[in-house]
Order: sequence, then structure tokens, then C-alpha cells
Amino acid sequence: MFSIKRKSKNKEVIYSPAIGKMIPISEVNDAMFADKLLGDGVGLILEDDLLCSPCDGIISMIAVTKHAIGITSIIGAEIIIHVGLDTVNLNGEGFEVLVQEKQKVKVGEPLLRVDRVFMNSKNIDLTTPLIVTNCSNFHVSIVQDKKKVAYKNELITISK
Repeated sequence: MFSIKRKSKNKEVIYSPAIGKMIPISEVNDAMFADKLLGDGVGLILEDDLLCSPCDGIISMIAVTKHAIGITSIIGAEIIIHVGLDTVNLNGEGFEVLVQEKQKVKVGEPLLRVDRVFMNSKNIDLTTPLIVTNCSNFHVSIVQDKKKVAYKNELITISK
């Protein structure tokens, strides 16, 4: 009559942190991401200014330049959301970080706000890679491809 959905300690879903379009990581216009030198994942073409946590976990890193946030998931996946390409050169301008390092977060919790008007004025490509940097420890499977996504849509499954 009732079913209980249990979270597996060996499997996890990574959800969309933003509204936009998902593209394969290989289509991101930066070889470090497209060639999977930093890990496997997806690219997101942002259509909104807010990025939220793609999983339950702990904020493990916030770049000094505010353009990237790292999260360690419940099963130990190390996930980086890198907002835009060449945004490191902005030295934090155009970003408002809404969390702190070592903070516990739940899926959907706001992490970062992007000033899209400012980014457009600087001709910044806001394609945002979401990657699992320690993917050699997991089986990473992309759930959907080249689709419009919204907050909490499934993007990736990770299993040990």
C-alpha cells in the first residue's frame, strides 16, 4: 500500500542547480572542461541568476573570485559548479555568494546569485560546467542530454 523511498549509500542523484539548457560537457567552449580534464559532468546554459545546491552535502570550497563553488556530496562525490567561462578574471565582480565553506546544504538551497546584466555588459559566456572531479571513484551517468532544465531536475546519477 505504501512505499518508502530509501536513499542508497552507494548511489546519488545530482540535480540541476539552475534554470537553463543542459549540454554535453564536450560542447563546453573550454578544453579543460570539454576534454574532461577536471572530471565528468554537464554544461548548463543559464537562463536565470540563481544557482542552487545540486545535492545534499557540505560546501567544500568557494573560490576567492566567487565564480566557483565546490560541494562534497553525502556519498563523497566532489562536485564543482564553475559559473561561466573566464569568469575568474572578474575577481568576484558580478557574484553574490549565499553560503559559507563547511556549511551543510540541502538540494535546492540557494548558493550563488549572478548579476546577468553585468555579465552581459562584459560579454561573459555564462555556460556553467557542473562536474564530478573525483569521477574515477564513481560510475557517473548523465540522465538527460540537450534538454531544458529547471531546479531539481535530475542531471546525473553517481554510484560506487
